[in-house]
Amino acid sequence: MVCALSRAEIVLEESPLFSAIARVFRTPDLRRKIAFTLGIIAIYRLGAHVPTPFVDFPNVQQCLNQSGGTEGLLSLVNLFSGGALLQLSIFALGVMPYITATIIVQLLRVVIPHFETLYKEGQAGQAKLTQYTRYLTIALALLQSTTLVTVARSGQLFGSAGVPECQQLLTNDIWWAQLLMIITMTAGTGLVMWFAELVTERGVGNGMSILIFTSIAATFPGAMISILNARGVEVFLLVLAVSIVIVALVVFVEQSQRRIPVQYAKRMVGRRTYGGTNTYIPIKVNMAGVVPVIFASSLLYIPALIAQFNQPQAGQEPAPWVTWISQYLTRGDHPLYMLVYFLLIIGFAYFYVAITFNPVDVADNMKKYGGFIPGIRAGRPTAEYLDYVLTRITLPGSIYLGLIALLPLVALATVGANQNFPFGGASILIIVGVGLETVKQIDAQLQQRHYEGLLR
Repeated sequence: MVCALSRAEIVLEESPLFSAIARVFRTPDLRRKIAFTLGIIAIYRLGAHVPTPFVDFPNVQQCLNQSGGTEGLLSLVNLFSGGALLQLSIFALGVMPYITATIIVQLLRVVIPHFETLYKEGQAGQAKLTQYTRYLTIALALLQSTTLVTVARSGQLFGSAGVPECQQLLTNDIWWAQLLMIITMTAGTGLVMWFAELVTERGVGNGMSILIFTSIAATFPGAMISILNARGVEVFLLVLAVSIVIVALVVFVEQSQRRIPVQYAKRMVGRRTYGGTNTYIPIKVNMAGVVPVIFASSLLYIPALIAQFNQPQAGQEPAPWVTWISQYLTRGDHPLYMLVYFLLIIGFAYFYVAITFNPVDVADNMKKYGGFIPGIRAGRPTAEYLDYVLTRITLPGSIYLGLIALLPLVALATVGANQNFPFGGASILIIVGVGLETVKQIDAQLQQRHYEGLLR
């Protein structure tokens, strides 16, 4: 028996995967970082289930079980909060205000020259931009928490669910009770932002990305169980098999890139020779990441929000444009909704890539340090060539983004899943992206200490 156990331990030790995991936990510094990250994740998930004051928690839970959630932008926010939004918890807003603030600050670099100057100043400028992002996050949290409390008070948080419990989500709707709820949710957002920064400084990976990863992964079991209960074992196994294929394809595309070769000419500075090296500019197929999906979802929610605030009174007919929006632009399983969503993602992908990657700046920096692309003259021809390559490679990347984003809507129409279907849309892109980046960071830290990474 002892010999059998010894042989099993030897086999596990010789396995590359188990030996890599063993090396991770044998490294004291890395072990402390992982333990710290897991502790923050546990506190974050605990706070996602602590209700805000004056919330009728039993009614909220019963409404969640009977209504099946919500649609539109609220479904995206609920996904990023790990289901905390619809539970009206202290972490109801999750990381969404910080994500929105980060995107706004990036876009303001194009509009406000001061922001672009700060971005180019290095670490000091980045610190100021981070501070601006924090202030904007708190402001957005105040706005979003006010909107959420108002919607919950009106009984429209779950849409037209037809469940009586959804009309009585608050135990007290007096003004000071609503103010306390708004302050609590805003403070929860600030606490989440602090957790993320702690993970970035003392843990493993990017803190905000890890918390988003945790929120989305927390919805996976419930989504899969709902498919199992609604459609049976056969459909469940089919969805699981298709999901594995989708994850593999997403990993392949996310790792794909076009490498543009760059050579640096040799130059003499005093008695030393600099340059003469060969490198490349990596241009990813999906340079925009998940941002176009967030933009498209937010923009598509605006008509539905306008129509919701223009509902007729009892006994009156709704306006024709309100009826049209309700029929075509609020139902995720409608073909017109899918087409508009797909085209918006393609457009926003080109827009965001044009903002984040400037071929003229890259060409000027290469020319400044004596770099050139073989066969292309330095300066303007290099910028035109980079713009040509970027335009061509963004097209398949944007189509890929659109198809991935449509997967939850197709699942909604065929399998009967909700719009938070885990293996598609923003969720799968974030899960794969954060997973790959975290593994790369752990691998880099292992190589610093043991001269070998996760896999030999």
